[in-house]
Amino acid sequence: MKKVVSIIMGSDSDLPVMRQAAEVLEELNIGFELTIISAHRTPERMMDFAKKAHQRGIKAIVAGAGGAAHLPGMVAAISPLPVVGVPIKSSNSIDGWDSILSILQMPGGVPVATVALNGAKNAGILAAQIVGSSDQDVLERIVQYKEKLRQAVEDKYNRLEEEGYKNYKK
Repeated sequence: MKKVVSIIMGSDSDLPVMRQAAEVLEELNIGFELTIISAHRTPERMMDFAKKAHQRGIKAIVAGAGGAAHLPGMVAAISPLPVVGVPIKSSNSIDGWDSILSILQMPGGVPVATVALNGAKNAGILAAQIVGSSDQDVLERIVQYKEKLRQAVEDKYNRLEEEGYKNYKK
């Protein structure tokens, strides 16, 4: 399967969160790569990756980072591809606000789509939607995925209304 989404993170400590993006892409049958690229500790690797990702057929980048969280913005500054930033609440984080603001507050001309704190699942879905905007097969899988979400909620509210709140168990 051709890899069209790249999932990158600043450290392996981000993997428990970033794994969620990989899982949703697997569920949607979208090829991806996953690696560690530190904006601060491996800046040359980050520069090389950001310059060349589109030449390798990548269509969207999901970049997770905690603390100062420069990885998504620096990659977006270099790459012509859409970047989805995942702020991560890390061990050195200020309740995640440092990561959120570092990724969210980008200067004009360097956009980073930013999801919720630790929201890698939504980042994976957004990357899939970006790919799906030009790939009809992927778009149809996203439509089916969203239908499954709708159906799951319908099943829950039907059961709740039938059983009543005192008897309802998840």
